[in-house]
Amino acid sequence: MPTPAAPPPAPVVDPVAPVLAWYDEHARELPWRAPDRTPWGVLVSEVMLQQTPVARVEPAWRAWLERWPTPADLAAAPTSDVLRAWDRLGYPRRALRLQECARVLVERHGGHVPDDEAALLTLPGIGAYTAAAVRAFAFGRRAVVLDTNVRRVLARAVDGVALPAPAQTVAEVARAAALVPADDATAARWAQASMELGALVCTARAPRCPQCPLASSCRWLAAGRPDDAHAHRRRAQPWAGTDRQVRGRVMALLRGAPEPVPAAALSDAWPDTAQRDRCVRSLVADGLVAELDTPDGPAYALPA
Repeated sequence: MPTPAAPPPAPVVDPVAPVLAWYDEHARELPWRAPDRTPWGVLVSEVMLQQTPVARVEPAWRAWLERWPTPADLAAAPTSDVLRAWDRLGYPRRALRLQECARVLVERHGGHVPDDEAALLTLPGIGAYTAAAVRAFAFGRRAVVLDTNVRRVLARAVDGVALPAPAQTVAEVARAAALVPADDATAARWAQASMELGALVCTARAPRCPQCPLASSCRWLAAGRPDDAHAHRRRAQPWAGTDRQVRGRVMALLRGAPEPVPAAALSDAWPDTAQRDRCVRSLVADGLVAELDTPDGPAYALPA
Protein backbone atom coordinates (compact mmCIF):
# COMPACT_ATOMS: atom_id res chain seq x y z
CA MET A 1 0.00 0.00 0.00
CA PRO A 2 1.63 3.33 -0.97
CA THR A 3 2.69 5.71 1.79
CA PRO A 4 0.36 8.73 1.98
CA ALA A 5 1.96 11.88 0.66
CA ALA A 6 3.07 14.40 3.27
CA PRO A 7 0.86 17.48 3.46
CA PRO A 8 2.27 20.48 1.61
CA PRO A 9 3.96 23.10 3.76
CA ALA A 10 1.93 26.09 4.80
CA PRO A 11 2.34 28.98 2.37
CA VAL A 12 4.66 31.76 3.46
CA VAL A 13 2.52 34.76 4.34
CA ASP A 14 4.01 38.19 4.95
CA PRO A 15 4.07 38.29 8.77
CA VAL A 16 4.47 42.05 9.14
CA ALA A 17 0.85 43.25 9.09
CA PRO A 18 -0.61 40.67 11.52
CA VAL A 19 2.29 41.05 13.95
CA LEU A 20 2.00 44.84 13.93
CA ALA A 21 -1.75 44.61 14.58
CA TRP A 22 -1.09 42.21 17.47
CA TYR A 23 1.58 44.53 18.89
CA ASP A 24 -0.74 47.52 18.83
CA GLU A 25 -3.03 45.62 21.21
CA HIS A 26 -0.57 43.69 23.38
CA ALA A 27 2.65 45.69 23.70
CA ARG A 28 3.96 46.07 27.22
CA GLU A 29 4.40 49.58 28.62
CA LEU A 30 8.12 49.70 29.33
CA PRO A 31 9.96 52.89 30.31
CA TRP A 32 12.51 52.64 27.49
CA ARG A 33 9.59 52.67 25.03
CA ALA A 34 7.93 55.77 26.50
CA PRO A 35 7.62 58.91 24.35
CA ASP A 36 10.09 60.74 26.62
CA ARG A 37 12.77 58.07 26.27
CA THR A 38 16.24 59.24 25.30
CA PRO A 39 18.71 57.49 23.00
CA TRP A 40 20.98 57.05 26.00
CA GLY A 41 18.17 55.42 27.96
CA VAL A 42 17.51 53.03 25.08
CA LEU A 43 21.19 52.12 24.83
CA VAL A 44 21.36 51.46 28.59
CA SER A 45 18.26 49.27 28.39
CA GLU A 46 19.71 47.18 25.56
CA VAL A 47 22.94 46.55 27.47
CA MET A 48 21.06 45.65 30.65
CA LEU A 49 18.63 43.35 28.85
CA GLN A 50 21.38 41.14 27.46
CA GLN A 51 20.71 37.75 29.12
CA THR A 52 18.70 39.42 31.90
CA PRO A 53 14.87 39.35 32.24
CA VAL A 54 12.80 42.51 31.91
CA ALA A 55 11.44 42.16 35.45
CA ARG A 56 14.95 42.49 36.89
CA VAL A 57 16.07 45.17 34.49
CA GLU A 58 13.20 47.65 34.83
CA PRO A 59 13.84 48.82 38.43
CA ALA A 60 17.60 48.84 37.86
CA TRP A 61 17.15 50.87 34.66
CA ARG A 62 14.98 53.44 36.42
CA ALA A 63 17.49 53.85 39.25
CA TRP A 64 20.41 54.03 36.81
CA LEU A 65 18.83 56.73 34.64
CA GLU A 66 17.84 58.74 37.69
CA ARG A 67 21.44 58.67 38.89
CA TRP A 68 23.21 58.97 35.52
CA PRO A 69 20.73 60.46 33.03
CA THR A 70 23.39 61.29 30.41
CA PRO A 71 26.58 59.66 29.13
CA ALA A 72 28.57 62.48 30.74
CA ASP A 73 27.12 61.64 34.14
CA LEU A 74 28.14 57.99 33.88
CA ALA A 75 31.53 58.80 32.38
CA ALA A 76 32.41 60.90 35.44
CA ALA A 77 31.19 58.37 38.01
CA PRO A 78 33.57 56.30 40.16
CA THR A 79 33.79 52.80 38.73
CA SER A 80 33.13 51.34 42.19
CA ASP A 81 29.77 53.15 42.25
CA VAL A 82 28.95 51.83 38.79
CA LEU A 83 29.64 48.22 39.79
CA ARG A 84 27.65 48.58 43.00
CA ALA A 85 24.69 50.02 41.08
CA TRP A 86 24.89 47.12 38.62
CA ASP A 87 24.39 44.87 41.65
CA ARG A 88 22.89 41.50 40.65
CA LEU A 89 22.11 42.13 36.99
CA GLY A 90 24.82 39.61 36.13
CA TYR A 91 27.82 39.70 33.80
CA PRO A 92 29.32 42.80 35.48
CA ARG A 93 31.75 43.35 32.61
CA ARG A 94 28.71 44.85 30.88
CA ALA A 95 28.79 47.65 33.47
CA LEU A 96 32.44 48.39 32.69
CA ARG A 97 31.75 48.39 28.95
CA LEU A 98 28.78 50.71 29.45
CA GLN A 99 30.94 53.20 31.34
CA GLU A 100 33.65 52.93 28.67
CA CYS A 101 30.94 53.54 26.08
CA ALA A 102 29.80 56.66 27.96
CA ARG A 103 33.36 58.00 28.00
CA VAL A 104 33.73 57.47 24.25
CA LEU A 105 30.40 59.21 23.65
CA VAL A 106 31.67 62.21 25.61
CA GLU A 107 35.10 62.25 23.95
CA ARG A 108 34.06 61.61 20.34
CA HIS A 109 30.36 62.38 20.00
CA GLY A 110 29.76 65.40 22.21
CA GLY A 111 28.01 63.31 24.84
CA HIS A 112 25.30 62.15 22.41
CA VAL A 113 24.40 58.70 21.11
CA PRO A 114 24.89 58.65 17.32
CA ASP A 115 22.11 57.38 15.06
CA ASP A 116 24.51 55.94 12.49
CA GLU A 117 24.90 52.16 12.74
CA ALA A 118 28.56 52.23 11.72
CA ALA A 119 29.33 54.79 14.42
CA LEU A 120 27.41 52.78 17.00
CA LEU A 121 29.48 49.70 16.16
CA THR A 122 32.67 51.55 17.14
CA LEU A 123 31.45 52.00 20.72
CA PRO A 124 32.80 49.66 23.44
CA GLY A 125 30.51 46.70 24.08
CA ILE A 126 28.17 47.48 21.18
CA GLY A 127 27.72 44.65 18.69
CA ALA A 128 25.59 44.24 15.60
CA TYR A 129 22.35 43.52 17.44
CA THR A 130 22.67 46.41 19.91
CA ALA A 131 23.64 48.89 17.20
CA ALA A 132 20.61 47.91 15.12
CA ALA A 133 18.31 48.00 18.16
CA VAL A 134 19.44 51.48 19.21
CA ARG A 135 19.00 52.76 15.66
CA ALA A 136 15.47 51.34 15.51
CA PHE A 137 14.20 51.93 19.05
CA ALA A 138 15.93 55.20 19.89
CA PHE A 139 15.73 56.92 16.51
CA GLY A 140 12.90 55.11 14.71
CA ARG A 141 15.17 54.16 11.82
CA ARG A 142 15.17 51.10 9.57
CA ALA A 143 17.50 48.35 10.79
CA VAL A 144 17.68 44.56 10.84
CA VAL A 145 17.09 43.82 14.54
CA LEU A 146 17.70 40.12 15.03
CA ASP A 147 17.76 38.99 18.66
CA THR A 148 16.94 35.55 20.08
CA ASN A 149 13.21 36.26 20.12
CA VAL A 150 13.02 37.48 16.53
CA ARG A 151 15.18 34.59 15.32
CA ARG A 152 12.78 32.13 16.96
CA VAL A 153 9.66 33.75 15.49
CA LEU A 154 11.08 33.70 11.98
CA ALA A 155 12.50 30.17 12.31
CA ARG A 156 9.06 28.85 13.19
CA ALA A 157 6.78 30.98 11.06
CA VAL A 158 8.91 31.08 7.91
CA ASP A 159 11.33 28.12 8.10
CA GLY A 160 9.06 25.65 9.90
CA VAL A 161 11.62 24.61 12.52
CA ALA A 162 11.37 24.68 16.31
CA LEU A 163 14.39 26.87 16.90
CA PRO A 164 17.02 28.55 14.77
CA ALA A 165 20.51 27.13 14.47
CA PRO A 166 22.71 27.88 17.51
CA ALA A 167 24.90 30.22 15.44
CA GLN A 168 23.39 32.95 13.28
CA THR A 169 23.95 32.43 9.57
CA VAL A 170 24.34 34.79 6.62
CA ALA A 171 21.22 33.31 5.03
CA GLU A 172 19.24 33.91 8.20
CA VAL A 173 20.24 37.58 8.30
CA ALA A 174 19.37 37.98 4.61
CA ARG A 175 15.94 36.40 5.15
CA ALA A 176 15.28 38.71 8.11
CA ALA A 177 16.43 41.75 6.14
CA ALA A 178 14.07 40.91 3.29
CA LEU A 179 11.10 41.09 5.67
CA VAL A 180 11.94 44.51 7.13
CA PRO A 181 9.53 47.15 5.77
CA ALA A 182 11.06 49.82 3.56
CA ASP A 183 10.01 52.91 5.51
CA ASP A 184 11.68 53.85 8.78
CA ALA A 185 8.63 54.11 11.02
CA THR A 186 7.08 50.76 10.03
CA ALA A 187 10.46 49.03 10.10
CA ALA A 188 11.12 50.23 13.65
CA ARG A 189 7.67 49.07 14.78
CA TRP A 190 8.21 45.68 13.10
CA ALA A 191 11.49 45.26 14.97
CA GLN A 192 9.80 45.94 18.29
CA ALA A 193 6.67 43.92 17.49
CA SER A 194 8.44 40.78 16.29
CA MET A 195 10.68 40.87 19.36
CA GLU A 196 7.65 41.29 21.64
CA LEU A 197 5.87 38.38 19.98
CA GLY A 198 8.84 36.12 20.68
CA ALA A 199 9.08 37.31 24.28
CA LEU A 200 5.39 36.92 25.15
CA VAL A 201 3.84 34.32 22.81
CA CYS A 202 6.35 32.47 20.63
CA THR A 203 8.47 31.52 23.61
CA ALA A 204 11.19 28.88 23.56
CA ARG A 205 9.71 26.32 25.96
CA ALA A 206 5.97 26.93 26.10
CA PRO A 207 4.74 28.75 22.98
CA ARG A 208 1.15 29.96 23.14
CA CYS A 209 0.27 29.11 19.56
CA PRO A 210 -3.51 29.69 19.90
CA GLN A 211 -2.79 33.32 20.83
CA CYS A 212 -0.30 33.90 18.00
CA PRO A 213 -1.28 36.22 15.13
CA LEU A 214 0.73 33.98 12.78
CA ALA A 215 -0.96 30.71 13.79
CA SER A 216 -2.82 30.34 10.49
CA SER A 217 0.34 30.67 8.41
CA CYS A 218 3.07 29.32 10.72
CA ARG A 219 4.95 26.52 8.97
CA TRP A 220 6.16 25.00 12.24
CA LEU A 221 2.62 24.78 13.61
CA ALA A 222 1.33 23.38 10.31
CA ALA A 223 4.02 20.68 10.42
CA GLY A 224 2.87 19.54 13.85
CA ARG A 225 5.47 21.46 15.87
CA PRO A 226 8.43 19.11 15.18
CA ASP A 227 11.21 18.89 17.77
CA ASP A 228 14.34 21.00 17.67
CA ALA A 229 16.83 19.46 15.25
CA HIS A 230 19.72 21.11 17.11
CA ALA A 231 18.76 19.96 20.61
CA HIS A 232 21.97 17.95 21.00
CA ARG A 233 23.99 21.15 20.54
CA ARG A 234 22.10 23.15 23.15
CA ARG A 235 23.57 22.16 26.48
CA ALA A 236 22.25 23.87 29.57
CA GLN A 237 25.14 25.60 31.29
CA PRO A 238 25.60 24.45 34.89
CA TRP A 239 25.71 27.05 37.63
CA ALA A 240 26.35 25.48 41.03
CA GLY A 241 30.05 25.20 41.75
CA THR A 242 31.18 26.92 38.56
CA ASP A 243 33.75 29.70 38.33
CA ARG A 244 30.93 32.00 37.31
CA GLN A 245 29.18 31.36 40.61
CA VAL A 246 32.41 31.95 42.53
CA ARG A 247 33.07 35.20 40.68
CA GLY A 248 29.54 36.34 41.54
CA ARG A 249 30.07 35.53 45.22
CA VAL A 250 33.34 37.47 45.33
CA MET A 251 31.78 40.47 43.58
CA ALA A 252 28.82 40.43 46.00
CA LEU A 253 31.22 40.39 48.97
CA LEU A 254 33.21 43.34 47.63
CA ARG A 255 30.10 45.34 46.68
CA GLY A 256 28.93 45.15 50.28
CA ALA A 257 32.29 45.94 51.88
CA PRO A 258 32.96 49.57 52.90
CA GLU A 259 36.73 48.93 53.00
CA PRO A 260 39.17 46.70 51.07
CA VAL A 261 38.72 43.04 51.97
CA PRO A 262 41.86 41.16 53.11
CA ALA A 263 42.71 38.13 51.01
CA ALA A 264 42.10 35.78 53.93
CA ALA A 265 38.56 37.14 54.37
CA LEU A 266 37.61 36.10 50.85
CA SER A 267 37.05 32.63 52.23
CA ASP A 268 33.66 33.99 53.29
CA ALA A 269 32.78 34.10 49.59
CA TRP A 270 33.97 30.59 48.68
CA PRO A 271 35.75 27.88 50.72
CA ASP A 272 37.76 26.22 47.92
CA THR A 273 41.04 28.15 48.03
CA ALA A 274 42.39 27.12 44.62
CA GLN A 275 39.15 27.87 42.76
CA ARG A 276 38.60 31.09 44.66
CA ASP A 277 42.13 32.35 43.95
CA ARG A 278 41.75 31.50 40.26
CA CYS A 279 38.49 33.42 40.08
CA VAL A 280 39.90 36.42 41.93
CA ARG A 281 42.82 36.55 39.50
CA SER A 282 40.38 36.48 36.58
CA LEU A 283 38.34 39.31 38.11
CA VAL A 284 41.48 41.40 38.52
CA ALA A 285 42.46 40.67 34.91
CA ASP A 286 38.99 41.74 33.73
CA GLY A 287 39.26 45.05 35.58
CA LEU A 288 36.35 44.22 37.87
CA VAL A 289 38.45 43.97 41.04
CA ALA A 290 41.48 45.94 42.23
CA GLU A 291 44.30 44.21 44.12
CA LEU A 292 45.83 46.44 46.79
CA ASP A 293 49.06 46.14 48.78
CA THR A 294 48.48 46.88 52.46
CA PRO A 295 50.75 46.57 55.53
CA ASP A 296 48.82 43.42 56.42
CA GLY A 297 49.16 41.86 52.97
CA PRO A 298 47.08 41.88 49.80
CA ALA A 299 43.49 43.10 49.89
CA TYR A 300 40.78 43.46 47.29
CA ALA A 301 38.20 46.11 46.45
CA LEU A 302 36.09 47.34 43.59
CA PRO A 303 38.05 49.60 41.21
CA ALA A 304 38.07 53.26 42.24
